[in-house]
Amino acid sequence: MLLALDIGNTEITLGLFQGDTLQAQWRLTTHPDRTPDEWGGAVGDVLVRAGNSPNEVRAVCLASVAPAVTQSVVSGVARATGRTAVAVDAHSPLPVRLDVDEPLSVGADRIVNVLAAVELYREDVIVVDFGTATTFDCITADGRFIGGVIMPGLRTAADQLTRRAAKLPATELKPPPRVIGRRTEECIQAGVLYGAADAVDGMVRRIRAEWPGTGSPRAIATGGLAGIVAPLTASVERVHPDLTLQGLRLAARHLGLCW
Repeated sequence: MLLALDIGNTEITLGLFQGDTLQAQWRLTTHPDRTPDEWGGAVGDVLVRAGNSPNEVRAVCLASVAPAVTQSVVSGVARATGRTAVAVDAHSPLPVRLDVDEPLSVGADRIVNVLAAVELYREDVIVVDFGTATTFDCITADGRFIGGVIMPGLRTAADQLTRRAAKLPATELKPPPRVIGRRTEECIQAGVLYGAADAVDGMVRRIRAEWPGTGSPRAIATGGLAGIVAPLTASVERVHPDLTLQGLRLAARHLGLCW
């Protein structure tokens, strides 16, 4: 089995593949103070609770944008599974072209999103990834990453709002029944979620206006909050919640891993 890890600044998403099939996935909070033993225990625990032995893992592939925790996670996974993780980065020999001014600065999560978009869709695509940041990755049908957009993520914006305004409560991120909120919680939900949806629509419109050639790229959403925000937009045509994990699976194949 293949264990894929998408290590973000807020959460770590784990996916367990049997062949090309995603059997299970989990999310762990990114705790920078956890020791390798604690990470190993956490990873081993989720595998066992899902009915799998850590010994069944034959390969580990990861993408990380949180270097402060990566080594501890890698050490913990090695202790739990006995496997050394292979990391994806801009140097990885993958069938994509980072056609930007600073290719080495492109995040590993964006690289595996590009790979997944190229191999699963084979058309011009905008991948909108709702994570700690909301990223827009622009990918052409011939496998080029031509750049994109990074803006604050939903939880980042909501947390900053409630942290800096003493009278605004922490609020569950779910769409309110109306835009004009009648309670403070509804006002925050409307501002964060509908505001984010309109920002996505506006950004996709601007990207399409600048797109090279005559085509119009499809907008595909992924990430933890994609299922909440995408239905509120007019531009997102599909939600693919496990796109990054699928990209890691594809990367593992190209990097010669066997499971």
